[in-house]
Amino acid sequence: MGATAVEELELARYVRPGDTVAWGQACAEPTSLTQLLMRQRADIGRFRCFLGIPVSDTVRPEHADHVSFVSYTASGSNRALYDAGTLDIVPCHYSVLPRLLCAGPLRADVALLQLAPTGRPGIYSLGAGDDYLSAAIDTARVVLAEVNEQAPCTAGSREVHEDELDLVVHTSREPAYAEPSSPGETARRVAHEVASIVPDGATLQCGVGALPDAVLAELGDRTDLGIHTGLLSDAAADLMAAGVVTNARKSLDRGRTVAGMLMGSRRVAEFADTNPAITLRETGYTHDPGVLAALDGLVAINTALEVDLTGQTNAEEVGGSYVGAVGGAVDFLRGAARARGGLPVVALPATAGERSRIVARLGGPVTTPRCDAGVVVTEYGVADLRGVPLAERVERMLAIAHPDHRQALAEAAESSGGRS
Repeated sequence: MGATAVEELELARYVRPGDTVAWGQACAEPTSLTQLLMRQRADIGRFRCFLGIPVSDTVRPEHADHVSFVSYTASGSNRALYDAGTLDIVPCHYSVLPRLLCAGPLRADVALLQLAPTGRPGIYSLGAGDDYLSAAIDTARVVLAEVNEQAPCTAGSREVHEDELDLVVHTSREPAYAEPSSPGETARRVAHEVASIVPDGATLQCGVGALPDAVLAELGDRTDLGIHTGLLSDAAADLMAAGVVTNARKSLDRGRTVAGMLMGSRRVAEFADTNPAITLRETGYTHDPGVLAALDGLVAINTALEVDLTGQTNAEEVGGSYVGAVGGAVDFLRGAARARGGLPVVALPATAGERSRIVARLGGPVTTPRCDAGVVVTEYGVADLRGVPLAERVERMLAIAHPDHRQALAEAAESSGGRS
């Protein structure tokens, strides 16, 4: 292991043509290294990058002249890559990503890390995310690290020792942040409906975006909530700071919020820094079906692009364009369905513009099958589909569709024999 300055680093010494390079997503991106990688791409020869959800603009379509890009999602700035035809998608459950990066066609040859100093020589924190990156650290041919003095020092299931690293660069720069988007009035109405079914003492998982954050903002009057989630946002930090999230009633990891990564602004990073109440864990733990099933009262809150009248969801494509992901929604919905007192929730506005998001037939792939349907929520109410046969599901889904679309949806259901 050696140490050098960023400007002196020649990545062609470490990255070979044909390699797959992976790095931390969201706030965990080692931007000094990733920006340098893009600048030096021509010196390396053609290689591939596996992308998570980026909150920076490091990777752009013009970089595809020497780099192939692949991801599990088209969210964030990945959308520009996809729209330009320079991003390929691997549709997979989030829980399998560590395995995919360790072996097979997606195996990561090079892992790039952003680490935080711990105050102990040669020992570093994984900073803003463990997530699926931890698996790549153990199996990649080369591991390069940016130790950033401004990265949050977080606790987790592992620390990184200098003998695990092939090279270290030291920096002091603001990590990649994402300012939360403000929910509109409709999203707030949906969030209010979701909040109405979240009890005191529940353990929460929330997906990506303004709507899940809006749900958290509605829970300020609850007591002893817990968090076990893939990503920790500003809204979750606010609930912890307010004493609403205490994790005191969790059946696992009592007293601690568990997440895979930080995704938000400076607010969540500063709150997580040296905070013993927060533990960042690997995907093999945060999304493990056995762990999720053992979390009593797990309320999984995820979104979708559309839901059909029998409870199937599409969270991936709109109008033939890939904009979302399979992601961790199915992992958490299934986990919540198995957990004692669990609640698997899919929340979405009833319309997008003039288009109904409650549909007779999905316009894209089936991300969550109807056998996994749980509770669907729009601004018009709550449809609990658990254990409900198809014909009754149609009636419950019609009741939460926008009133302007209910007649057409009912007619479509009737033409298919009363079932979607």
